[in-house]
Amino acid sequence: MMKIVRIGKVSIGHQQPLALIAGPCVIESRATTLKIAQELKKIAQRLKVPLIFKASYDKANRTSIKSFRGLGRAEGLAILAEVKKLTGLPVLSDVHTVEEISEAASVLDVLQIPAFLCRQTDLIVAAAKTGKPVNIKKGQFLAPWDMKAVLDKAVAAGNHNCLLTERGVSFGYNTLVSDFRSLAIMRNWGYPVVFDATHSVQQPGGLGNASGGEREFIPLLSRCAVAAGCDAVFMEVHTNPDKAFSDGPNMLAIKQVEPLLKQLIAIHQTVSDH
Repeated sequence: MMKIVRIGKVSIGHQQPLALIAGPCVIESRATTLKIAQELKKIAQRLKVPLIFKASYDKANRTSIKSFRGLGRAEGLAILAEVKKLTGLPVLSDVHTVEEISEAASVLDVLQIPAFLCRQTDLIVAAAKTGKPVNIKKGQFLAPWDMKAVLDKAVAAGNHNCLLTERGVSFGYNTLVSDFRSLAIMRNWGYPVVFDATHSVQQPGGLGNASGGEREFIPLLSRCAVAAGCDAVFMEVHTNPDKAFSDGPNMLAIKQVEPLLKQLIAIHQTVSDH
């Protein structure tokens, strides 16, 4: 039986509505973060889509030492706490070290394990032991069946509130491809699966000192993933992706979110009926 992971008022999994995890790649400022959160909430309310707000307080795996990483843990978490208070939305962010987990868990509703760190046993166990839901992103270097051992680490730590996220797999240089079999393979273990529609179109290091991306394929891959049976879609969105401080080439403009979500809801309802 597929588990249902409950995050605040959001339920993800068996026979639940398609959920959305969305927000900017990184916290650029308080004003920008709150504006995007409020716009996303309005869209989610109109379409009755369960929403988790996502923004990273630290981007520890940027391509260049000169790349913008965020406002820092303390300020970033304070902004996410304000998002929760003002919007009522549950919030998600990445954790990178065992040492930061306690502080992060005091604010976050979901702790996210970045794809590059999904084999870090101590990190996964520490996140799982908080009792908070954990979203583990599948490494670009792993086959989908390799994620079973990763999931087992969180479960062995006593946490059954796990999400598994597909974000593409490395294919040659600076290229990712999505194998939609991975959604079915990982979902077969009884935990909800998420499709990261924006990082799946990323071109890691593709611009030399930064990652590139092909955001025009976000709608296509999203539709494919929902048709394949994912339980939630993860999207990084921005008011102006071309001016974003991080991952602009693979972020979706917020004005495109609502029309795409309408399509995804229709596909999800069709798939759920069969």
